[in-house]
Amino acid sequence: MDLYITGAGVSSDSGIPTFRGSDGFWTIGSKNYTPQEMATRTMYKNNPGQFLLWYYKRFIKYRNAKPNKVHEYLVDKYLITQNIDGLDFKAGNKNYISIHGNLHKITLYHDQNDKVDIQDAPWDHIEKECPDINDNTKLKSILLDVFKVSKSTLKPEKMKSLKPYVLLFDEFYTDNYDITKAHNWMNNATKFVFLGTSFSVNITAMALENAINNNAKVEIVDPKPINLSIKNIIYHKMTALEFIMSKKINS
Repeated sequence: MDLYITGAGVSSDSGIPTFRGSDGFWTIGSKNYTPQEMATRTMYKNNPGQFLLWYYKRFIKYRNAKPNKVHEYLVDKYLITQNIDGLDFKAGNKNYISIHGNLHKITLYHDQNDKVDIQDAPWDHIEKECPDINDNTKLKSILLDVFKVSKSTLKPEKMKSLKPYVLLFDEFYTDNYDITKAHNWMNNATKFVFLGTSFSVNITAMALENAINNNAKVEIVDPKPINLSIKNIIYHKMTALEFIMSKKINS
């Protein structure tokens, strides 16, 4: 079984900034906070208005992005993606794992070990109610109302309020993000192909450790790959698009 692990590099040709590039999701923060401070459960708990405003402005403008040739190539593959853009689903992949969530979805605000339903996000409704994305006062008020944040405490309430379906920096992998399924896939994989990822998040470390322990083949696709100083890794110094095009030529 070949298992593909993808990062933001696969979505760059869809106009979505890479994870930690100059305009990356986690590079741009807010006026007063870094992304690592903003994208946390703690921030949502203590300052939900600021959190929701930042999340909406940073992520929702990419909700209409289209899949590219890489997503189309991966449509029938075993795939664990770190990306929350939902482009693999749009491309037609019905069995991939979105290990960090999906910007098109929301859940109830819950204790992390609780299993909760995943719902469609109300972004169209919010945009209709406040078409001016720069009207921070109105937009924040609508976001707090739609996400059912308590009007008395101004804090989210567990199993009452809503939360973006995204794994935050101070959260851990749970079965809401299919971590058991991901472990099963990694345990059964005979080859791991890492596409467009910087190896800066936990899931890549888990996958790499699994590959080493199971003597699986490892291929890394990156224009500027990090040398992991591990034997028998094949490096492809190219973009994800260049890699899949080379696969099509050679097939």
